[in-house]
Amino acid sequence: MKIEAITIKDIAKALGLSTSTISRAIRNHYAINPDTRKLVLDYAKKVNYYPNPIAQSLREKRSRSIGIIITEIANNFFSQIITGIESAAQEEGYTTIISQTAESYEREVLTTQFLESKLVDGILVCVATETKDFSHIIELYNRGFPIVCFDRVIEELDTHKVVVDNTKGAYDGVTHLADNGYRKIAFISFAESLPITRDRLNGYKKALAEHGIPYREDYLIRFPPGNLTYKDLEQKMDKMMKMKNSPDAVFLSSDRLTTNFARYCRLRNIKVPDQIAIAGFSNLDVSDIFNPSLTVVKQPAFELGEAAAQLLISMIESKRPITEFETRVLHTELIIRESSAKRKRKD
Repeated sequence: MKIEAITIKDIAKALGLSTSTISRAIRNHYAINPDTRKLVLDYAKKVNYYPNPIAQSLREKRSRSIGIIITEIANNFFSQIITGIESAAQEEGYTTIISQTAESYEREVLTTQFLESKLVDGILVCVATETKDFSHIIELYNRGFPIVCFDRVIEELDTHKVVVDNTKGAYDGVTHLADNGYRKIAFISFAESLPITRDRLNGYKKALAEHGIPYREDYLIRFPPGNLTYKDLEQKMDKMMKMKNSPDAVFLSSDRLTTNFARYCRLRNIKVPDQIAIAGFSNLDVSDIFNPSLTVVKQPAFELGEAAAQLLISMIESKRPITEFETRVLHTELIIRESSAKRKRKD
């Protein structure tokens, strides 16, 4: 049996008020007397009235929703970003539609088209590792559609961007390892196609140079874009550890690489930090309960998402076209723990 929904007309009839008065009271219009507003809202709550979002969007020519294109929701870093986005969006009366690409270019294109078709007011985008052609996003933006980039940004897109200082984050981590006596520091990352990977590699190289440590290409371990399996990491790490002059420390450029390398050391009975020290990017809340606890470069994920959402909503609600944009750079935090303790001298 279909239950008929309560309408504004029903409330108006019950309270003896006009439909326009009811509508304005529900929208908290400044012209409505506070007592009248309370009367209407109390009655609406009593009869379980909820505004029709479709009707509202048609009337206001806005859906009051924003799309989020993310690479992987299960990644702790990205889930924290989403929490920040939703916190800022809800504060401004917006809902969110979340889509993940799983690092696929094709899925990113389809996701962008899907969100546009759902008539969201704007999109927050973190590009997939596979994406080299950004035309699907740039063309949408050039048609006047509000888009803000976060974390992995499109450099040629002239819009607001929110990023982390990746160069400084890697520099701080590698500097810490060098200061603790490690001289053979490997850098483990995903492919260099992303600006964040290049920035972190630059931070690694800068720290080595400042400590007089030669850069070695054979200490640079790269993984292809896409889903990393533990088996993939295991094969390359076995090869690295069997090198004649194997590294005494590693710096890892992502959350998944950092935690998987710690797992690798445990399964291979490699003593950390006696045989090899570990430091790397990670926002995993339990990195302190690893044995040994992990030294990590932590990113302000919640703040990144919050700032990105605020900038997008400011674009959506602007009365005039925005012509000046900012790239907001947030700082990382180096959290020092047992996995990078001072190197013990070998006799």
